[in-house]
Amino acid sequence: MHSGHLLLEEPIRMVSILEPSKASFFPSMTKIVGTLGPKSRTVEIISGCLKAGMSVARFDFSWGDAEYHEETLENLKTAIKITKKLCAVMLDTVGAELQVVNKSGKSISLQADGQVVLTPYQGQEVSSEVLPINFDGLAKSVKKGDTIFVGQYLFTGSETTSVWLEVAEVKGQDVICIIKNSATLAGSMFTLHASQVHIDMPTLTENDKEAISTWGVKNKIDFLSLSYTRHAEDVRQAREFLSRLGDLSQTQIFAKIENIEGLAHFDEILQEADGIILSRGNLGIDLPPEKVFLFQKSALYKCNMAGKPAVLTRVVDSMTDNLRPTRAEATDVANAVLDGSDAILLGAETLRGLYPIETISTVGKICAEAGKVFNQDLYFKKTVKYVGEPMTHLESIASSAVRAAIKVKASVIICFTSSGRAARLIAKYRPTMPVLSVVIPRLKTNQLKWSFSGAFEARQSLIVRGLFPMLADPRHPAESTNATNESILKVALDYGKASGVIKSHDRVVVCQKVGDSSVVKIIELED
Repeated sequence: MHSGHLLLEEPIRMVSILEPSKASFFPSMTKIVGTLGPKSRTVEIISGCLKAGMSVARFDFSWGDAEYHEETLENLKTAIKITKKLCAVMLDTVGAELQVVNKSGKSISLQADGQVVLTPYQGQEVSSEVLPINFDGLAKSVKKGDTIFVGQYLFTGSETTSVWLEVAEVKGQDVICIIKNSATLAGSMFTLHASQVHIDMPTLTENDKEAISTWGVKNKIDFLSLSYTRHAEDVRQAREFLSRLGDLSQTQIFAKIENIEGLAHFDEILQEADGIILSRGNLGIDLPPEKVFLFQKSALYKCNMAGKPAVLTRVVDSMTDNLRPTRAEATDVANAVLDGSDAILLGAETLRGLYPIETISTVGKICAEAGKVFNQDLYFKKTVKYVGEPMTHLESIASSAVRAAIKVKASVIICFTSSGRAARLIAKYRPTMPVLSVVIPRLKTNQLKWSFSGAFEARQSLIVRGLFPMLADPRHPAESTNATNESILKVALDYGKASGVIKSHDRVVVCQKVGDSSVVKIIELED
């Protein structure tokens, strides 16, 4: 077998993490981001999503106002209390997104071989002949023969809900297009994607800034998904903007790669961002179909080696309307895990899909099965080789903890951390067992009041593969003595036992700081 392949040649020889007693706690090591919307915003449905395995809730500001999202978030908070499941919050910006403005929300029928005009929105009604858009520079950006897709996020899949246009001519600010397939556009908003065309719009729009500085600040968002990231400068500007907004200086920025421009600058973007979201819907239009798998494998590998979370979108489109995914989709989810994805992001499937809970559950099961045959041994060697020598102190401790845990067949790795960095480094080596990250709060002050840090760090590990956070009692400060470390360890072990991850006579690897030294120790439990 080719040495770069991440499947095992022999039958599965891994520690299973999906025994019945553990299933409810760790549905899978790969995380699931769910987009909350019309079909997934009641306390009951959100509770079901959390129990099924959603660990990050995404709020998409491309539609719905701040008030609408606020109601949904309040329901999420209630669901978290009821289910006792931690969940992080992601705000997804609109960015340089072209949209057809359909105030009336009426359906539009377009016939193949007919013509339709794309024109800047000036209050006119949408019709089968005219599609008003939210950008007046399209005519300057496109030329005859260019391809434009219009639809409700599903450009591929069911082609009766999206339309493929070819630019016939440009007249002033109008773009006259030939319709390539018959389609009915339904809903109040359709996105428009011009294939391989640079759109001169800011990555962080004024509306985005408004949403972040009001809704985002109020709700202390854990992640900002920066739509249409095209350059590293986009990430730097977003970070500079967040740094002026108090608590949001801790918010992690995930660069959303949606077009060829973003892919071309991928390496520099990865350096600046905290994580990457590969928006395969739009990328699938910008790239020839035969290139899609290649960019996915390459991008995921780069994220893995950098130790930064990689999130993949658009995996089970057909579950928007069906209870089961197609065979190709099920295989696609498994391959995302084998390629090194940290998390799977569900968009339309949970936002307006008919089966949000079942979709999360199905994706979680596929991820768990794929995780069992992930070739950890090969992955570990590749990562160590990539890191090179001499290793940094932390890197050496992290890789040693993972190697020790695999050699002694530990059921879990427990890592004490205050910034979350040590736990993320351990997770980078993709251990076959869960990493329980015990986040120890630090006392901090802004000269006016004292507060504890730690909640951000705990929630932000909810998007990292194999990392499961637990917030320690603030009465045990980070600069703790050996005695307090022992008492926190007891709490962590009890937590592991209660969730079925740790059983009597199991071995556990513990990674912690004692004074100035980092220590990796192996514990064998007696009862």
